Amino acid sequence: MKCPRVAAARCLASIAQEGSSLSRQLPRGEQDLDPAQRPLYRELCYGTLRYYWRLDAALKPLFSKGLKPKDSDVKMLILIGAYQLFYTRIPPHAAINSAVEGCRSLGKKWAAGMANAILRRCQREQASLFADLKPAVEAAFPAWLYQALAKAWPDQLAEIITASNAHPPFCLRLNRQHHDRDAYLQKLIELDMAASPCEFAPYGIRLEQACGVDKLPGFNEGHISVQDEAAQLCTELLDLQPGQRVLDACAAPGGKTGAILEAQPALRELVALDIDEHRLDRINENLQRLQLKASLVAADAADLDSWWDNKSFDRILLDAPCSAVGVIRRNPDIKLNRMVSDIAPLCRLQANLLEKLWQCLSPGGLFVYATCSLLPAENEEQISAFLSRESSAELMPLDVTWGEDRQGGRQLFPQEQGHDGFFYALLRKKR
Repeated sequence: MKCPRVAAARCLASIAQEGSSLSRQLPRGEQDLDPAQRPLYRELCYGTLRYYWRLDAALKPLFSKGLKPKDSDVKMLILIGAYQLFYTRIPPHAAINSAVEGCRSLGKKWAAGMANAILRRCQREQASLFADLKPAVEAAFPAWLYQALAKAWPDQLAEIITASNAHPPFCLRLNRQHHDRDAYLQKLIELDMAASPCEFAPYGIRLEQACGVDKLPGFNEGHISVQDEAAQLCTELLDLQPGQRVLDACAAPGGKTGAILEAQPALRELVALDIDEHRLDRINENLQRLQLKASLVAADAADLDSWWDNKSFDRILLDAPCSAVGVIRRNPDIKLNRMVSDIAPLCRLQANLLEKLWQCLSPGGLFVYATCSLLPAENEEQISAFLSRESSAELMPLDVTWGEDRQGGRQLFPQEQGHDGFFYALLRKKR
């Protein structure tokens, strides 16, 4: 049976060296772990990635000579040990000894002494190791992203950093076709599962402790889904009505697809479109559990000739590909793999999707543009540029109590015990 720390070190090494994603590597690493060990494995992966930039800078002077790329698993094992020392309640001797034994399990006995020496120095010299760090490093963020956030949101920066480095809350979306929220909350209370209603999403519930979906009453019957509060807000903006034809573009894994059909089961048709055919399987699984139906299409949304039947849509939701910096706490590998050079191509992709999908919207129809980004270039600036190009588009005011008005939509910042970072804009096509 594998050791969870060794599995975590290999997972993180793949992310750091190969640019692989946490969502892809995490399941692979836990396959050979005992189910009881998987929560620790996941905690070590997520936690070490959240604080990678801070840990890496603090420990760098302790490596007398650099490690070869093939030994990045050793480096990650030592960073995991440091994460346990500084950010968890694991006893110091256990954090150190597990790293030493992990080196042996990796077949690299030569690194055991180095791991022991470095982590013991960490234990003794913690204060000096973290002294005089640059602001970005202190915040455990890559420099380019920290600077971008500081420039865009100087007043909100501290809140953004704190929330982005915290464990995300465990949020649920109640299927309004089966329950009202108060009744489901009472059911959770009876099962000793502490929960509270979300502040802004009318069918959102926040659990105090995360749990397996099998423990959620009615999950397999489609009564409840796991979805962050910010992502749930799209259905209220769409103003869904019976008989409408709706497009959910870039739909995978299907959380918003299900939310749309729950909100208005009498739609004429919902087309769920995604470029990745394999990810459509996730949408299909979710819809089967919810006992709902949609037309699933695998195609590039911007290539209209490959999928569009020239029949217009009354409502379009574009959950645009973006930097995802508003959900870093759920995807901390973004801190390692997202580069400043990624932003301009993403903005061009978003602009192209806006332009092409706008052609599919009927006169008088509504178009919701959404991202899980905090960068103005992907959000308010993107919408302002589109409005300047497209004379048939008008920005609709959002009469809501959430987010900050940005004259091109509403920006939500991640909250430590609340929603993720998100952006929404509502456009209408003039008749």
